[in-house]
Amino acid sequence: MNSFIRRACVLAGATSLALVVGAGAASAHVSVSAPGAEQGGYTVLTFRVPTESDTAATTSVQVELPGLNSARTQPVPGWTSTVEKNAEGLATSVTWTAEPGAEVLPGQFQQFLLSAGPLPEEETVSFPAVQTYNDGQVVEWTEEALDDASEPEHPAPSLSLAAAGSSDEGHGQATVTSEATTTSESDNTARWLAGAALVLGALGAALGIGAVVRGRRS
Repeated sequence: MNSFIRRACVLAGATSLALVVGAGAASAHVSVSAPGAEQGGYTVLTFRVPTESDTAATTSVQVELPGLNSARTQPVPGWTSTVEKNAEGLATSVTWTAEPGAEVLPGQFQQFLLSAGPLPEEETVSFPAVQTYNDGQVVEWTEEALDDASEPEHPAPSLSLAAAGSSDEGHGQATVTSEATTTSESDNTARWLAGAALVLGALGAALGIGAVVRGRRS
């Protein structure tokens, strides 16, 4: 019986750690999302930028764009944005820069929204990004997926595009509301995982205490 309880405690602790670590790893890289985005359509791109450093804060992020006719940023308190265009007037990059006191601190993330289009007529579009920290560190999120389908160390944010006309709304127009809903669902999942980890940890502790009490009585 005591052997079973010890195994249960070890399993509960290991499961709790895996859940917490897994929830954090899922959002560790700079990423882009746009529900319902279609080839040749307009959408709202949401760039999620986490600070992976334990000692420095994110001060800016630059994202390359595939030559877009339209690229409009949503204001972010404490941040300025600049859209660069080429000689043809197409948007080729956007840079968000933090004002003093608005940096993304360790353990935090920030989201930057960009209304953009029309998107390329391709199944997948990449948005290479450069993240800068206040200690001078620069991380280039520019690597493409490897031939063996494994994820590189610093993958470029990429977005899968549906074929034109496949969405009920048409033209891949994802609204800020739908993105907020997706983010909320992701946050709820993370909270559920963390809660499950705490419950399992408490169960392991309770089983351990019960074993000690029974041992003393015997």
